Amino acid sequence: MLNVDNLVVSYGQSQALHGISFEARRNETVAVMGRNGMGKTTLFKALIGILPARGGAVSVDGRDLTKEESFRRVAGGIGYVPQGRMIFPTLTVEENIRTGLEQSKHREIPDDIYTLFPVLHDMRRRKGGNLSGGQQQQLAIARALVTDPKVLLLDEPTEGIQPSIIKDIARALNEIRKLREITIVVSEQVLSFALDVADRLFVIEGGRFVHESDRSNIDAARIRQFLSV
Repeated sequence: MLNVDNLVVSYGQSQALHGISFEARRNETVAVMGRNGMGKTTLFKALIGILPARGGAVSVDGRDLTKEESFRRVAGGIGYVPQGRMIFPTLTVEENIRTGLEQSKHREIPDDIYTLFPVLHDMRRRKGGNLSGGQQQQLAIARALVTDPKVLLLDEPTEGIQPSIIKDIARALNEIRKLREITIVVSEQVLSFALDVADRLFVIEGGRFVHESDRSNIDAARIRQFLSV
């Protein structure tokens, strides 16, 4: 569903991603693990088109999106939940979700959004800025889901969120995949969360993938080494 081939990204003269390649299959969840500054957010910004690639290719369901602007990548099937959530604090929960429907043929919020996140239904008239961090994260995921993506990218979804809510988000992502059969790619530092949601795990270090494993035969101690160095 998602194919990334030899992706190269630079900040000026400094190369940030050194030829990243991976695939994520339909109805698969992939986790990209790594410490701060190792290239996770750069990778996700390049996948959604916020950062231009100097080389390589990104395609979704066989469609090449490498040269497309961000809004066209969304139309091409990529949903994006940025680091820090980036919800609109002065808009209500419902208004925030509706911003994801701007380019949609359907103007109504799908029923399954509130089924997945019942707290958002209860708080739909409340301003986004008045929600807790965990509720804002659920709101950001809901906003991305109404674009009906084939691939959902989540950058550091557990950042600044209490452990009990992290479990709720993991359950929601597993339910989303079951209901919609979409591909999910998540960047993360919390290994327990990644193990709750991901079929495969990559570790990124210095803009390169340095480790890959399936959840069924994961070397958790090895991954923790990468995360703690």
